[in-house]
Amino acid sequence: MFKKILIANRGEIAMRVIRTCKEMGIKTVAVYSTADVESLHVRFADEAVCIGPPSSSESYLKIANIIAAAEITNADAIHPGYGFLSENAKFSKICQEHDIKFIGANAEMIEKMGDKATAKETMKAAGVPTIPGSDGLIESLEKAQKIAQEIGYPVMLKATAGGGGKGMRAIWKASDLQKAWESARQEAAAAFGNNGMYMEKLIEEPRHIEIQIVGDSFGKACHLSERDCSVQRRHQKLTEETPSPFMTKTLREKMGEAAVKAAEFIKYEGAGTVEFLVDKHKNFYFMEMNTRIQVEHPITEQVIDYDLIREQIKVAAGIPISGKNYTPKLHSIECRINAEDPYNDFRPSPGRIDTLHFPGGHGVRLDTHVYSGYVIPPFYDSMIAKLITTAQTREEAINKMRRALDEFVIEGIKTTIPFHRKLMDHPDYIAGNYTTKFMEDFKMD
Repeated sequence: MFKKILIANRGEIAMRVIRTCKEMGIKTVAVYSTADVESLHVRFADEAVCIGPPSSSESYLKIANIIAAAEITNADAIHPGYGFLSENAKFSKICQEHDIKFIGANAEMIEKMGDKATAKETMKAAGVPTIPGSDGLIESLEKAQKIAQEIGYPVMLKATAGGGGKGMRAIWKASDLQKAWESARQEAAAAFGNNGMYMEKLIEEPRHIEIQIVGDSFGKACHLSERDCSVQRRHQKLTEETPSPFMTKTLREKMGEAAVKAAEFIKYEGAGTVEFLVDKHKNFYFMEMNTRIQVEHPITEQVIDYDLIREQIKVAAGIPISGKNYTPKLHSIECRINAEDPYNDFRPSPGRIDTLHFPGGHGVRLDTHVYSGYVIPPFYDSMIAKLITTAQTREEAINKMRRALDEFVIEGIKTTIPFHRKLMDHPDYIAGNYTTKFMEDFKMD
């Protein structure tokens, strides 16, 4: 087992990893930018190293600085969390070259699954259902027009190096394709330095359902059931739940089997997520694989009593998994609390937290790094907390979430708490009747 782990991240996920490391008797090293000097992960780690100025590109994305921090503190492993360098093949490879264990997928695995076009071809070979579309990247507008004609409108153009909804365009008719092709390529080039595009059939009334998997270094994988992430805004998840209200026993078995097949086919090592789009007829299609821990992992932990970070660390240390597939016994919901103004088009709201009161009680979990007096910097993702409620039934979990949101007081900045409180009263959400299009008709006033 590792003696010391450096956490190459910040905020609540850094705190989350520190907690499990402490419980396992493993020393921790926090890294931080000058903007995060007052952050809780810096305070609660055993050691902390400043790795640069506020800009992510000069700190949390600066591989040389992070490796240097690991070497001067004698860390024998690095946990990348999510975001930043968590799915960076170069970083994984450099860790390996410096004899530091990267707690995540190896470089080859990240490259294979990180490029969406390559991942799709790999999944086809594994026998996992994929969305009809282009075979690999599309080299020209003319080719795009031909493929769209073959698979039929509506279609979706996607950047191969995409993420966070960048470089994606839905096209409903042939006359709109050229404009979408040009703007998507420009956006992808600006965001990722890669304007490669591929095309898929647009799945109407889709749900975004992901399967949590864990694979070990012995080629064995298991799944830990599903999470429904369909409530999204601009392809960013707002709330998640498990089990999905859309799920059936048969569908769970089929999707779980496909996810395990995918993981074992590529000999996946670590915690990962196989993401699917599921249409209204319960046909499911591989969308992408995330080779890291997910923001929403706590709801899975709550319903099956399983520490996913601990499992990541054990797998990285060469310990085999049990190989058992899990079915949730409880119901859990997560609301992402962002420093944003939901009444003003979710505009970011960094600044000082003047007053703070956390909710509590049975079945309420809060993962956060903020405190009263903390100043939220404007340089990073706006998520400041994850509120999770767990109960015997979905109805009870929703009621518990309403109560917890009512107790959650943050003053000095705007947050998405009012949005989530309204969501919990929405008739379609209560009925479990929502798709990825849900937010298009959602009104705050």
